[in-house]
Amino acid sequence: MKLTVQIKLLPTPEQAESLRETLETVNSAANRLSQLSWDSKEFRRFPLHKTYYRQIRDEFPLSAQIVCLLNAKVVDAYKLDKKVQRVFRKHGCIAYDSRILSMNLIPCTVSIWTLSGRAKMPFVCGEKQRALLAYPRGEADLIFRKGKWFLNITVDVPEDKEIEAVDCLGVDMGIVEIAYDSDGTNYSGSRLNKIRNRNRSLRCKLQHKGTKSAKRLLKKRSKREANFARDVNHTISKRIVQTAKRTNRAVAIEKLTGIRTRIRARRRERTRLHSWGFAQLGGFLAYKSAVAGVPLIQVDPRNTSRQCCQCGHTEKANRKSQSEFVCKSCGHAENADGNGAKNIRLRGLEFLSTGAFKRPNAEVINCGKIHGRIHLQSASL
Repeated sequence: MKLTVQIKLLPTPEQAESLRETLETVNSAANRLSQLSWDSKEFRRFPLHKTYYRQIRDEFPLSAQIVCLLNAKVVDAYKLDKKVQRVFRKHGCIAYDSRILSMNLIPCTVSIWTLSGRAKMPFVCGEKQRALLAYPRGEADLIFRKGKWFLNITVDVPEDKEIEAVDCLGVDMGIVEIAYDSDGTNYSGSRLNKIRNRNRSLRCKLQHKGTKSAKRLLKKRSKREANFARDVNHTISKRIVQTAKRTNRAVAIEKLTGIRTRIRARRRERTRLHSWGFAQLGGFLAYKSAVAGVPLIQVDPRNTSRQCCQCGHTEKANRKSQSEFVCKSCGHAENADGNGAKNIRLRGLEFLSTGAFKRPNAEVINCGKIHGRIHLQSASL
């Protein structure tokens, strides 16, 4: 499985200036190539390389390998759609591979290509990230964020042999309770929801004020909530996978793809719904279970909250409130999320008995703080 590990570079002021100049020049070259691609309506990688490689080399002081990599960057950008010309940010990340980037784990240094030549600089990372760097490494992204330099390096981690599960651990994901498993363990989201409500109120006040100091504070606080929520999701997913592996069980979750477009919510509930990180939690469960060798099963979420786990009776009135479930047929009563988790477990057992399930795609999971991707703040494997 491919994971992406983040390390922090510690360049000298001169090296930092060289990295900044390299970043700006490469992105300028990418914008130039994007313009040429747009004007000629050529968006295929090899014809684009063949036609404009020499022109880009002549116009910009870049190495051959950097030009090849930025060619791939431009082509990948146009894969989204070809309706508008793609423009790259001045300090957007750029890709490196083993030809222009090397690493020495003892001591912790990297040798990276810049416009001024090779620059050797130290780096720091956590012990778990350092252990992952021992696996075969692929491409890396150089990132400049808030005055700091990072490298996001792709590593190929071997997966454990998948266990022969004898049971399922059903996991119901929600907004009030982030996760509730069929064993009765509750992973409460009350603390996270309180932080989100407080941050939302503070953002509204600062945006309404609109002063320079208010804008500075908004910028300073940006991503803090997302980082905290990511850490919570990492902790929860790690505990769930560890429990399943220790008890020789598979993990069963609901397939919630497109849920935001399928359900209707009152206006005051929409903010909570759209800030819900269930996709991130599902992604973390997918890759952690794959690394640990725990089968992960996705089941149909239809009526899991309305069906009685004891008698199977399904009725909307069974769900008396967000937290209370009382079956109208047999009278079974328990926590609504616990009942849903047990239904998920039963549906997972059906798939497990036939083997008719496919592990969700977790080929590339990112271990670090990478904007716009699924990421891992600490490699909690």
